Amino acid sequence: MHNLPDLPVKEALPRLLSSLESNARAVLEAPPGAGKTTLVPLALLKASWLKNGKIIMLEPRRLAARAAAQRMSDILGETTGQTVGYWVRMEHVVSGKTRIEVVTEAILTRLIQEDPGLEGVAAIIFDEFHERSLQADLGLALALDAQAVLRPDLRLLVMSATLDAAAVGTWLDAPVIRSEGRQFPVETFYLPPAEVAAAGNRPMERLGNLVPKAVRQALAKEERGDVLVFLPGKGEIKKVAQHLENKLPPATDLHLLHGELSLTKQLAAIHPAPRGKRKVVLTTSIAETSLTIEGITIVVDGGYARVPKFVPRTGLTTLVTIPVSGAAADQRRGRAGRLEPGVCYRLWSSADQLQLPDRQAPEICEADLTGLVLELALWGVKEASALKWLDTPPAAAMALARDLLQRLGAIDSEEKPTHHGKALATLGIHPRLGHLVVRGQELGIGSTACALASLLSERDMLKPVQLAWQEPLPDLQLRLEILAGKRPPTPGYVLDENALRRVREQEQNLRQRIRAAEGRSNPEAAGLLTALAYPHRVAQRESSGRVRLVTGQRAALQTELFGEAAFYAVAHLEAGKQARVLLAAPIDKKDILEHFSGMLEELQEVRWDAKTERVVARQIVRLGALVLEESMQTKPDPELVAQALLQGLQEKGVARLPWSEEAQRTRQRLAFLHHLSPGSWPDASDAALADMETWLLPHLAGLRSMEQVTRLDFNEILLADLSWEQRQELNRLAPTHLEVPSGSRIALDYADTVSPVLAVRLQEVFGLLDTPRIGGGKVPLLLHLLSPASRPVQVTQDLRSFWSTGYFDVRKDLRGRYPKHHWPEDPLSAPPTRGIKRRPR
Repeated sequence: MHNLPDLPVKEALPRLLSSLESNARAVLEAPPGAGKTTLVPLALLKASWLKNGKIIMLEPRRLAARAAAQRMSDILGETTGQTVGYWVRMEHVVSGKTRIEVVTEAILTRLIQEDPGLEGVAAIIFDEFHERSLQADLGLALALDAQAVLRPDLRLLVMSATLDAAAVGTWLDAPVIRSEGRQFPVETFYLPPAEVAAAGNRPMERLGNLVPKAVRQALAKEERGDVLVFLPGKGEIKKVAQHLENKLPPATDLHLLHGELSLTKQLAAIHPAPRGKRKVVLTTSIAETSLTIEGITIVVDGGYARVPKFVPRTGLTTLVTIPVSGAAADQRRGRAGRLEPGVCYRLWSSADQLQLPDRQAPEICEADLTGLVLELALWGVKEASALKWLDTPPAAAMALARDLLQRLGAIDSEEKPTHHGKALATLGIHPRLGHLVVRGQELGIGSTACALASLLSERDMLKPVQLAWQEPLPDLQLRLEILAGKRPPTPGYVLDENALRRVREQEQNLRQRIRAAEGRSNPEAAGLLTALAYPHRVAQRESSGRVRLVTGQRAALQTELFGEAAFYAVAHLEAGKQARVLLAAPIDKKDILEHFSGMLEELQEVRWDAKTERVVARQIVRLGALVLEESMQTKPDPELVAQALLQGLQEKGVARLPWSEEAQRTRQRLAFLHHLSPGSWPDASDAALADMETWLLPHLAGLRSMEQVTRLDFNEILLADLSWEQRQELNRLAPTHLEVPSGSRIALDYADTVSPVLAVRLQEVFGLLDTPRIGGGKVPLLLHLLSPASRPVQVTQDLRSFWSTGYFDVRKDLRGRYPKHHWPEDPLSAPPTRGIKRRPR
């Protein structure tokens, strides 16, 4: 190892080699800048157990994989592809001499799936494992299983800078080797709380206000060294670059660094600045770990990261901007002290620092797991618990992924991979898009399918000129036409050349994989192909600017751009309070009927129409919540009609049923008796009758409208369950009328179930000593004694007391108001009368 550079990790290499001689697993913890990515693979070349085997090292990003292979090759004095090579998507630089192969994480999964025994591979190194990417977790789970079953001699080395190495070592049952490193001190500065508050709450606004100022101040204060600026994404990088352009000190170059740039531009950002110049590099989290950027001694940390978050409820993965974790902030800060003492400007307050989460949640806990579930099926396991995980995949996301894969035909009902599923896994893209490509090839439009899948797997290549106000164009068909060279971009929009380059590279790669013949582009097929990938995002136009998806969700879409087509296939949907379609294409109804027949539902829909107050019956063909075809039915199922009518009546409520006056009185009489004796009489209250199925449904047979319901005899329906004896008791205990001394039969009012009312003219009860009672003599009526004009003059339940005391005051008043009527001094001996009885002369 004498020929290796004198980097901090070098002192730990003997201990690491010794551990791997006697252990098949090991964990190496080394701080950022220790040189583990560069020196460890080279040191392992001298291990006795390596023999003629190859070392595979995983890197989380393509740029890091290329850079690591290049640095190791430089140390060996070779060109990349000799002893050290690399394999990233669409780029494989190796030779027969290659002993170390640096690969991106998804490639390891393919290697293990194609050769579970990993013939010719002696060791796998999981570099920067603290990033906890989904692919790294999956790759390690598969490698551990392969080691346990097929390759006990396979060495597995997990390397990390900030992960809890002791916990990982315990989990792996592996020794932990630590390298202290030689990190130079980094002085850290925070912003005053007032300045943070004044910068705004939205990340884009806040960073736009704070970052340019911080960069210029750092360059002015620090006389030497280059500046590395961490921002959450490409949008923020562009905005800050616009603010800094032409405003940096002389001899200061501005570089951008993110995954979508060409390799030439990425390398320009990494390489040292020319002598006599300084550089400012605006980057994403791509530069947090394995990349070494020459000359950096100043870090400006914006404090945010952009991460994908999968929502099982909607099935959507969205990019969210969140505060950086404490561990990531330390990683970023450490970039300033790799070469010499440095400084770090954190654009948040020291109080905010205390609120940062310790670590970001692993991707496996928040990601779409469709690809992972397909890989597990290919590996031959149904349950994730069959493998070893640092964090077990969430059950909800796993279940959703299985459902989608079954719908795509990638796995069968027993969760075994189908031939179609195996084909999808080889394409290196999401199973949805793989399904699009394979089915497109079967339909004879493979070339167009490859183009569309590439468009959907990369960032949008069509950008509005005025980002602040202009809406993104949702037209996928337009993008296919631009990609095929059939039309220029729409005015107001420009092509992102980097995105266009990546789309074309991916398109060519997919064509080669499926051996698609170069054919005429067919942009009109965009809708069908998109629907194949996203069958639950087929949408139907409801109104101008509004569509409804298969799931029933409604979303905004600029339908006028598509000539007001009836149906659409949605590729990208922005979730939120008002969902918005970002990418879509029109699809013909005949294509839906032909290609999604297995999802179609033919049924008889019988429902209540509240507007017409009728039951309507249709024969419909439905795709989820979308009605594709419908026809009226003249002879629907009578049971379904009755149920629909019942539902309509229940929506109206008991109080709004067409009760006749007689039926209302019967309800009140029954309520009185139920109050008097709950166990003997039915409850006829609104609450008790709310379940109309038990008492009303049998009487709805043959009816279809509210007008017909009004003809029902609700009084008889209420009495239907009473026996003949109960009906007689009802009339005896709660009579509808009562005969008074005048001979009149007066209706009783049972509105008050506790005290039913008898409203009668005072003159008609002359001679009646005591208050009449009902309910078998248990309940005295509440008497409303009326004047000749039928106005209450007394309310009482004690008639005897009224005659002896209250009558005389009432008599005095009535004699004055009704002088022509007879008001005897002794009402108990006076004859009752119905009409006017003249006073005796």
